[in-house]
Amino acid sequence: MKKLIVSAVFLVSSLVYMAQPEINGGPINVPSENIVDGIYIQEHIPTKRLIPYEFVREADVIWSKRVWRTIDMREKINHPIYLPHDDFSGGVWIRHATRWSLWTVIRTHILNGDLKLFDPECPYAIGRLFDGDQFKYPVIPEPGKNYYTDSVFKNDVFRFFGRLGPQSETALSNFDGSGDSVILMPDGSFQTIYPPRDTLWISSKEIIQYRVKEDWFFDKERSQMDVRIIGICPVVYKQDNKGNISGLQELFWLYFPHCRFVFNNYFVYNTKNDAQWMSFDDLFWKRQFNSTIYKQSNVFDRKIESYRTGIDALMESEKITDEIRNIEHDVWHF
Repeated sequence: MKKLIVSAVFLVSSLVYMAQPEINGGPINVPSENIVDGIYIQEHIPTKRLIPYEFVREADVIWSKRVWRTIDMREKINHPIYLPHDDFSGGVWIRHATRWSLWTVIRTHILNGDLKLFDPECPYAIGRLFDGDQFKYPVIPEPGKNYYTDSVFKNDVFRFFGRLGPQSETALSNFDGSGDSVILMPDGSFQTIYPPRDTLWISSKEIIQYRVKEDWFFDKERSQMDVRIIGICPVVYKQDNKGNISGLQELFWLYFPHCRFVFNNYFVYNTKNDAQWMSFDDLFWKRQFNSTIYKQSNVFDRKIESYRTGIDALMESEKITDEIRNIEHDVWHF
């Protein structure tokens, strides 16, 4: 009987192992052949398998609440998500050798076709309707292709990762050698020649927030209050062609259960011990970040900022957090 149980456990474990998609592991401290940047190869995080969530039945969830949070990259506790600042230099993507920022991880695997992004804005609505956190508008390449091999996907995805810089005010001279910056068009009109606008790629330092959509619930089968992140969204400043800031802009939404297979294999810096770095998946699972609730599920489907401002909005966010804590406290209070 004991052998049968062991065999069954081994079979289930093998099926879970086989069901997980193959994702390229994260960077290791081997910059070149026969060179190890350290006393050992850091291979645990880049090669480890994903730990699955506990199975939850609908009948066991006696209470739940959906909230949306803002993770501010300016807060020191959130810097392991924000840093290092990977950037473009001379048209080449420069990355840290053994540790990437979360933005670099997301960007790399979307371009490689490992992650599916969702447009935050409805492409069919008349006017601007932002409901992309419902994962309704996927932007994906053709099967087996990615940003580098699918021209259509490349054009679609560029608007999420880059923008055209400001138009130069200095006109170019005409190609006939006359030095004239105005040319005569076939229809008889005149057109001024300007140099092409530069392509500005969004870098790690431009990500000012991450927004997460999550569900808090009480599982009576395990007698535990638990939380699951459903989606994550990078946020940048909204800028015009001249660089003037006019607000915040959600770049795209990602389905977090898919992201876990990628986040699981990339290091997060540990300020206390270089030998105990964890992964981005560990960071989110252990809730080692600070955040502020900006929306909860409500009958009006409105954000806190629509009825509270300034310090009152922060107090409202703390009120929602306390309500979630009190639910767990009340369950165990007899």
